[in-house]
Amino acid sequence: MIARTTGAAIRGILVALMVLTPALYLPVSSTNGTEILVFLAILAFILTFAEYNSAFPSFIEFRDAPPVNRLRFVGLMSMVTFLTLVCKNAYEPTELTSFAYTAGLAVANVADFPYSPVRLIVLMLPLDAGQPLIELVRIAASVAYVAALVTVASFAYAVKVRGWPTGNGAFNVWTNLPLFDPTKGGDVVTRLQRDGRLNICIGVLLPFLIPAVIKLMSSVVAPISLSNPQTLIWTMCAWAFLPASMIMRGMATLRIAGLIVEKRRAYSTSETTQAA
Repeated sequence: MIARTTGAAIRGILVALMVLTPALYLPVSSTNGTEILVFLAILAFILTFAEYNSAFPSFIEFRDAPPVNRLRFVGLMSMVTFLTLVCKNAYEPTELTSFAYTAGLAVANVADFPYSPVRLIVLMLPLDAGQPLIELVRIAASVAYVAALVTVASFAYAVKVRGWPTGNGAFNVWTNLPLFDPTKGGDVVTRLQRDGRLNICIGVLLPFLIPAVIKLMSSVVAPISLSNPQTLIWTMCAWAFLPASMIMRGMATLRIAGLIVEKRRAYSTSETTQAA
């Protein structure tokens, strides 16, 4: 009980710090900005603590099947931290922020090519955007997208090479997939495979679709202003992290479906052997 409460508190504190990281190093755009960010950090702590301190799951998936959520957190925290340093270089440059900006520029030179998601993000900007803003958005999008790819690749390594989740003991579908109802109807394997493939397809397409949709809607709805550094950070993180999280979920559900098929096959073979 104590270990679970302590672990839940540590997770909640880490998530709250992640939410506050841009605000701690970058200027706040409004007078109420600080209060809103503190409220969001407290809310993130409460939700994370309540989820991991409870014996019954609510909405967080794969909470007892590491390293899924750990990779998600590390990937998102890496995006937030690196983009914060890149944006801070425009206000108070230091050796660390200069290094982050230089590294981000090198990543952008590789990731920004014709028809890439990063190029679509740059083309999403209004025509009157200044060159410094364009370069900053280009670097932020490149760093966030590459970090998302590394996160997905790390989970793929855990699945293909490390055999996730078999190394963590028995996989409890109810605890790790609380939003999935196995009694809803239809074969569980078929539903898991369909959900997994759908998540992967949507996750791959979203980085391309989101900039295109925003560009099309810009004539009807005022586009998001990326000139504010905190808005830029969270927009780029959401654009890169949400598709990566969906791809990881799709890979995980396909893996679970494969394990169920293996169990059924082994059970069928065992029954055949006993009958013989």
